[in-house]
Amino acid sequence: MTNQFDLQPNLKGELVELRPLRPEDWNDLFAAASDPFIWEQHPENDRYQEQIFNVFFKEALESGGAFVVIDKATQEIIGSTRFHGYDPDHSEIEIGWTFLARKYWGGRYNREMKQLMVAHAFKFVENVIFHVGENNIRSQKATERIGGIKSGTVRKAYGSRPASVNIKYVIKRS
Repeated sequence: MTNQFDLQPNLKGELVELRPLRPEDWNDLFAAASDPFIWEQHPENDRYQEQIFNVFFKEALESGGAFVVIDKATQEIIGSTRFHGYDPDHSEIEIGWTFLARKYWGGRYNREMKQLMVAHAFKFVENVIFHVGENNIRSQKATERIGGIKSGTVRKAYGSRPASVNIKYVIKRS
């Protein structure tokens, strides 16, 4: 394993491509995010609103680890995800802040996106961490389907909201 984690590689699968988020992605990414149903179970459930999403977008750019998710068949931006909190001492990285447009729900796209990210992460760390809101049952099930194992809870703040309980999941490099 190498030391310096590459937080924004270009990752390509059969269905999706992940590339670093850029300022000019705003319109296309907001179009994908503006469906209230996407955020219904999320702790920040009003993220479909432009003003709230703008804060999310700005933080994503500043994070240095954010991606847009592109449907390879149409070349459309269909969502976003990011690496965060690289901790070489604990040999871990978090994957999170993930959303996909609703028509891409149901497993295949999320699974491939996460497989690409986890495979990349395992070049640098032993553990990949996910934090999922305690009421976000859809995302909990999706995380379990890709191999996430529950590992307790953490309190995490989203946007300007007070910290809320999240389920911590871990995937260990085998």
